[in-house]
Formats: sequence, C-alpha cells, structure tokens
Amino acid sequence: MVRRMFAVLAAAALAFAIVPRAEAAQGEVYVALGDSAASGPLVPDQVLPDLGCWRSDHNYAHLTAQAIGAATFRDVTCSGADTTDMYQPQRTDLGTLPPQLDALSQDTTLVTVQIGANDVGLTGFIEDCLNLLPPPVGDACNDDYVVNGQDSWRVATDALRPRLTALAGDIHARAPQARIFVVGYATYAPPNGCWPRVPIIRSDANYIRATLQYFNRMLAEQAASAGVGFIDLQTPSTGHDPCTGSGTRWIEPYIPASPAAPFHPNARGMRNFATVVTAAVSGV
Repeated sequence: MVRRMFAVLAAAALAFAIVPRAEAAQGEVYVALGDSAASGPLVPDQVLPDLGCWRSDHNYAHLTAQAIGAATFRDVTCSGADTTDMYQPQRTDLGTLPPQLDALSQDTTLVTVQIGANDVGLTGFIEDCLNLLPPPVGDACNDDYVVNGQDSWRVATDALRPRLTALAGDIHARAPQARIFVVGYATYAPPNGCWPRVPIIRSDANYIRATLQYFNRMLAEQAASAGVGFIDLQTPSTGHDPCTGSGTRWIEPYIPASPAAPFHPNARGMRNFATVVTAAVSGV
C-alpha cells in the first residue's frame, strides 16, 4: 500500500461534530495523528525530515495549531498509515518512522486522529472503480465487493470498530489530560458522480458515496462509544467534491489540477478543514 501510494503521488507530481463542549486553552500541547487525508501529500510545502510521509506544513493540523496558538505542536501524520502504525514503526519509501503514539506525552492536552481508511483499503477501492468506458463496455465495480451476499467493504468497516475503540483508550492512557477528537473523511463523490470528468460511472459513484457515509457513521459511533469527540468533514465538504470546478473543490480528482494527491485534499480543502477542526476543538 505504501509503495502504491508513492507511485500515485509521484505520478500526480509529474502531472504537474459530535464534539464535547470544551474551551481550547492557551498553551495547548497538540499532537496530530493520522494518514494521508490528514498529512496533505503534495500540498505545499512538504516538510522535513519525514518526506516519506508526504506531510504538508499547510495541512489542517498545522493551520489549526496556528489558529489556537498551540504552545507545542507535534504532527506525525503520515501517508499510508493505518491503525497498526499507531503502535509499530511505519516503513515508507524514504525511511522508517516511529509509532505515531510515541508522539504523545503526559502533558499532551489535545489530540486529533484521522485513521482507518487504509485499514479497509480506501485508496485501492476508489482506484478499482475508475472506468474510462461507460457501460455496457465498462464494467461496474460495486458488485466485486459483494461476497456470499455480504458487502465485504462494510464487513471490513465493522471489523475495525474494536480497534478504534482500543486506540482511543490507548491515546487516553498515554495522554490522560488530552481532549481527543476522531476526524472523519470528506465527501469524495456526489450523487450519481460526474463521468467522464471523474471516470467513475453512476452506480459506482453512488456505491462509493454510500460506503464512505457508512464508514463515517462508524467513526462517529466509535468515537461516541469511547467518549471522545468526532469532527465531521463529510457534511461541510458536500458540494466541494472532485466533481466540482477547480475553484470550488476541496478534494482533487484522479488527475489533480492543483498540488495534491489524487482523491486527497488540496490547499483550499485543508484551509476549510482547519476552520472546521479549529471550531470543534475550541468548543465553538
């Protein structure tokens, strides 16, 4: 998955709240955890020393840290990360990184975590549904995920529930003073899609939309179960999906028109997500 992400990013580069009410205190010690949806691959500027993580200094966590005046900020978000990488070193094409939970400390006061998409193969899932030809020549992908009458993507999503609950508990154990917020994923497809602008046919676009809505509901439910906050990015990003114009969209399509990885937030998206996240962590 990491090599695949590296290849996709390189190609793109060449192509060019359920939220607990709490007031953000001055002097926050803020730690950002997560995957490429949080790290901001190809969004200027990519930061050292962990270039293999494709992490932007203008991702929503950096912008939120500035907005709340965090006294200490540690961003360990990394492209390709899944829940395993919270606990174990993550290998990237440009080096190996420590477990993300190692960034937590007893004095951490704020944590955002956006994770889980790679556990269920979100990137590969969307890529599998790309279809340059419409039916009947092009085949729909959604039926590939139905096995023995069960939607395998939803089965994988439900299987992730206990891991996310355990992760919230482990974050709290390492950072007992911290307010913890699970961050959801954005809107990747409007109803019926927009083939051929984004080469995903209508039935597959609706399938992607429905399964991502289910995934975000799962994240919200597990956050509530664990007693932590949930920040909804799906709702505010409606109308800013990859099918919208380059001056409107927050998520880039398969062939990006601005510096960002395919089907990942661009700089505009990160700015708007930072507004949402800042409001949530500030209790606004």
